[in-house]
Amino acid sequence: MSIELGHFALILAFALSLVQVGVSAYAWQRPNEGAFSFVRHAGVMQFVLVLLSFAALTFAFVTSDFSLKLAYEHSHSLQPTLYKFTSVWGNHEGSLLLWVLILTLFGAAVAVGGANLPKASHNLVLGTQGFLTFAFIGFTIFTSNPFERLPEMPLEGRDLNPILQDIGLAIHPPLLYLGYVGFSVCFSFAIAALISGKIDAAWARWVRPWTMLSWIFLTLGIAMGSYWAYYELGWGGWWFWDPVENASFMPWLTGTALLHSALVMEKRGALKIWTILLAIITFSLSLLGTFLVRSGILTSVHSFATDPSRGLVILGMLTFFICGAFILFAWRAPTLKAGGLFSPISREAALVFNNLFLATATIAVLVGTLYPLVLDAFTGIKISVGAPFFDLTFGALMVPLLLVVPFGPFLPWKRASIAQASKRLFGAIVLSLILAIIVAAYLWEGFTLTPLGILLGFWVIIGALADLVERSKLFKVSPSVSLRRLAGLPKNVWSTSFAHMGLGLTVLGVVFVTAFETETITTMQPGDQIEAHGYSVRFVNEQNVPGPNFTSETATFAVAPVGKRENLVASEKRNYPARQMPTTEAGITTFGLSQVYISIGDRVEDNGRVVRIWTKPWILLIWIGTVVMALAGTYSLTDRKYRIAAPNLVRKQALGATK
Repeated sequence: MSIELGHFALILAFALSLVQVGVSAYAWQRPNEGAFSFVRHAGVMQFVLVLLSFAALTFAFVTSDFSLKLAYEHSHSLQPTLYKFTSVWGNHEGSLLLWVLILTLFGAAVAVGGANLPKASHNLVLGTQGFLTFAFIGFTIFTSNPFERLPEMPLEGRDLNPILQDIGLAIHPPLLYLGYVGFSVCFSFAIAALISGKIDAAWARWVRPWTMLSWIFLTLGIAMGSYWAYYELGWGGWWFWDPVENASFMPWLTGTALLHSALVMEKRGALKIWTILLAIITFSLSLLGTFLVRSGILTSVHSFATDPSRGLVILGMLTFFICGAFILFAWRAPTLKAGGLFSPISREAALVFNNLFLATATIAVLVGTLYPLVLDAFTGIKISVGAPFFDLTFGALMVPLLLVVPFGPFLPWKRASIAQASKRLFGAIVLSLILAIIVAAYLWEGFTLTPLGILLGFWVIIGALADLVERSKLFKVSPSVSLRRLAGLPKNVWSTSFAHMGLGLTVLGVVFVTAFETETITTMQPGDQIEAHGYSVRFVNEQNVPGPNFTSETATFAVAPVGKRENLVASEKRNYPARQMPTTEAGITTFGLSQVYISIGDRVEDNGRVVRIWTKPWILLIWIGTVVMALAGTYSLTDRKYRIAAPNLVRKQALGATK
């Protein structure tokens, strides 16, 4: 009965979203309080209905109700409860319902939290959100119904894909979807601005918190996905430039550009048209990621669907929304005022430079991702665009961007001097060079580009710290005065500095692990011991360990830097009988910010088992840096100006217009 209730609730949400769109259009033509109120309440009610629907689906999985086709195909009664719960979105239909749930969550948040918005703009934003909800719920009901029953209830389910039976499935997809779908709010604001023709600093102030929130979730989602693939797949890597990885990375790049562009618009009233375009592009790339995952055109661990007919429907939706938004943009953008002017050397110009390289990097990743698919579709020729292409093109584009990042906070708005900014950054330049030279000399392995990467990482970190030093007048006034000045700095200054520091930490982590990681492939038996690039690895024992729905061959190793205390680590080869599918669980042990990564392979007659050992220096900096960036963004959201300043700005503008 709960399954039918969930299905009915989803159908009601579908109907309500259609009514919301109609009433929103009516209220735009004939504004009245009753219509505005209905649109707001409809946004909240859709979330309640979809939440009820999602709860019904979850209940079927947790209770192992295998009369539900989806539960039968993707769950098992012996799965741990956590994995029964995460199985709900470990498939195409369930993950799509999670997408819809988050979409309605953001719609409800805008309905409740947008009380200070002008009613006409609020109405258009909610109407656009309702249209998106209508399309995605319709797709779910008519092509990907998660509530389909089986004619006869099987005794047991087929189990969840073993690779997905991990805590990562509980964290990565929800975070990623919160990022993807969060940008729908920015898209809706952009559409509302294009329809109404009203775009100003207040609009940027309203959009920035939603952009920041989505960017935070997407940052954490990508980082979690990277770490999940790193430890779960047993391949030793943390990023593969997989098409679906790229699909999440591209909206992150344009979302970062959108954050900076909206800042210029908020502070100086410039880049209005470009900011609107970025909002459309960012959500369009989120939709592209949805298409790649669910169209069946890719064979990837990330992919959920293999049905081309559903892929065509998604392609049609994607084309409608993207083309419709760009047609509206082409029609209305010429009527919008370009905004304030600024010098080629200014903080605005530095942020435009930032946008230029982020946009170009996005295009490079997009071409590398889609070109093999397009070539195969039109010519039948199959090619692979791999890491060498992406590393070269993306890396080359990031070098000038990273060089400029520390200059931004030191450049005044409207007009600035490079010489003056360089003078203020002179200490940071010297310190960065000294640290890079010391580290590169200590780790010297011949002439490579590694010292440049190390220099860029230190430069970004120290440049961010230099901004705080400059603002606090450290070493120029007494320590107590410096501390008071630091405590009084605006939250956006702190968040910017720490976000840039997080970026620098990630750059250092990427450079260190790419340049200095090592791999050792050998065969070992219990009792054997080898040295792997400064680490002692001893094969302690091997045993068969039963799991709740799998059997495991577990090898235990003792690992330590030579001459120091050992850490025990276990690597497994698991077999899931229901799926008849083996997996490899890597053993990872941490020493400071570095890790030793061990993956066991097949047995070799009389020679034990194949063992692959990677040493990964400073690899944790990659994920620590992303967490620091996300925390910096979260801190910026606590600024009161996002709750009260935009409405005050609107009132001031209204008062100015009446004078």
